[in-house]
Amino acid sequence: MNTAQKVTESNWYIVQVASGCEKKVKTNLEQRIQTMDMGERILKVEIPERPQIKIKQEGTRTTTAEKIFPGYVLVNMLMDDESWQVVKNTPNVINFVGTEERRRYGRGRGHVTPRPLGQGEVNRIFKASKEVEPVIKVDLEPGHKIEVISGPFQDFNGEVVEVSPERGRLRALISIFGRDTPVELEFNQVRRTDE
Repeated sequence: MNTAQKVTESNWYIVQVASGCEKKVKTNLEQRIQTMDMGERILKVEIPERPQIKIKQEGTRTTTAEKIFPGYVLVNMLMDDESWQVVKNTPNVINFVGTEERRRYGRGRGHVTPRPLGQGEVNRIFKASKEVEPVIKVDLEPGHKIEVISGPFQDFNGEVVEVSPERGRLRALISIFGRDTPVELEFNQVRRTDE
């Protein structure tokens, strides 16, 4: 970083963090910003997320938040040596995403020069996190054994052939009169039996 150059405009930067530690890094970094009086230089810390509906094997639905970029946190900041150090030295922060300068000798990583995100990239990331339609994750995939728990095929057993999360449905082969018959069912009509 060059301290002689005064930065007056904030930019968004991507920071790589330890896997599964995104919320911990956000909390720690926000505390460090307050205790080190960096609120005017490190403006915002965000974890881009979108809504997700997880359908469990017994048919229950839970709404959670799915990280768009697992292992990364976005920071809006005025980049200088001091603000860079505050972010870089936060526990579980690995490095900024940017251009790596190779070492002249030896092994290992060289210095990474942080590169700000372009406004188009920032808009795209935050637009994705504001999607109205939640992503549906299902605990079922082709080959799983199921039991139909409601509807006209109740108490029949079968095997999942195809899963369509966007439609909230699946296709299964169910034995009807001794023949495997393809049937389309909703996620809440079935329960997984092969665990």
